[in-house]
Amino acid sequence: MKFLSFLISSVETIRMTSYTDKGEKPERGKFVKFHHLTFWVGNAKQATVFYCDKFGFEPLAYKGLETGSREVVSHAVKQDKIIFVFASALNPGNEEMGEHLVKHGDGVKDIAFQVEDCDFLVKKAKERGAVIVREPWVEQDSGGKVKYAIVKTYGDTTHTFVEYMGPYKGLFLPGYHEPLFRDPLLPKLPPGHLNFIDHIVGNQPDDKMVPVSDWYQKCLMFHRFWSIDDKQIHTEFSSLRSIVVTNYEETIKMPINEPAPGRKKSQIQEYIDYNGGPGVQHIALNTSDIIQAIVNLRARGLEFLCAPDSYYDTLRQKLKTAKIKVKEDLKILQELKILVDFDDKGYLLQIFTKPVQDRPTLFLEVIQRHNHFGFGAGNFKSLFEAIEKDQDARGNLTAITADGPGNAKPFY
Repeated sequence: MKFLSFLISSVETIRMTSYTDKGEKPERGKFVKFHHLTFWVGNAKQATVFYCDKFGFEPLAYKGLETGSREVVSHAVKQDKIIFVFASALNPGNEEMGEHLVKHGDGVKDIAFQVEDCDFLVKKAKERGAVIVREPWVEQDSGGKVKYAIVKTYGDTTHTFVEYMGPYKGLFLPGYHEPLFRDPLLPKLPPGHLNFIDHIVGNQPDDKMVPVSDWYQKCLMFHRFWSIDDKQIHTEFSSLRSIVVTNYEETIKMPINEPAPGRKKSQIQEYIDYNGGPGVQHIALNTSDIIQAIVNLRARGLEFLCAPDSYYDTLRQKLKTAKIKVKEDLKILQELKILVDFDDKGYLLQIFTKPVQDRPTLFLEVIQRHNHFGFGAGNFKSLFEAIEKDQDARGNLTAITADGPGNAKPFY
């Protein structure tokens, strides 16, 4: 099929809603920040190598047979303030992890938050209807004590609350030891320049976005930070709606997306189909130097989505009358295919990887902010069309039929 030319949306006027009301301040306790992400994967050792090799992570800590963990192996990797944990079952018959992998494939199982007063936050969440997967418990080793609790969120995804009960001096968390091996190749590769988790996006089926965002507001006492609907974000074929929720201190941003009706299956619906339901669609990692980061990540062999050159032609024209000035060289941004979104006060730079596994589900974003606190709404359309191009190559840019998106027949 021949695609229509890309619609250059980073420079259109996009109507969105930003919220100034922080809502309810917890009477006790608080959500401090993202602590770490846990991925359930088929082979944690190999997944760890991929993220270290391609993204610039380094081994942080290990828990497995050699450390006394007999059921699950976990490899923790770190880059600046970002920590990912890759976990796999060690023994045959682990039904929970096995069924999760069959249904979802490799992906994010848990988003952990560092909290203060875990007991109170769990009590509040439970009173307000949250499903508590595991009540608070304490683990300790020579590094100190840590309290945890696990709460169910959308789909099969969970949130672990992590509370330090005093200074913790260990490598990562109780039970973790030094990595068994440190690849001598990694120090020879260019650094990733990724600094912290900016936001984590969860995809929902149609009509489930509002209930999920309401759950965060009710059970975790988060508030709405930003939203946009399908009248503002759409391509020729598909569209989306998005609500961003955040904690009171606004250190944890959680965009919640859903597909909206369109001529063809949206990339969000494609995610839902291949993920077997809702889950984490992408992880945005913040950098202070996106140009060097992308130069280095491309050199490490990481694949990114590409915007057309016409995007940058129109961008240059619109920036001539903009109230802000992009400090970076637009020629270099174009060569690297980095997108630009801006308003009257600032701008952001962003780029998205292709899916990081065979299923077209999870991908990552690299983002740099210059006094801009949005989520690249001006680039959504260009992003969608780049993804739609890959969808077409996968045979998944299909028409929505009466049989439903999972049974969609080709439109062309």
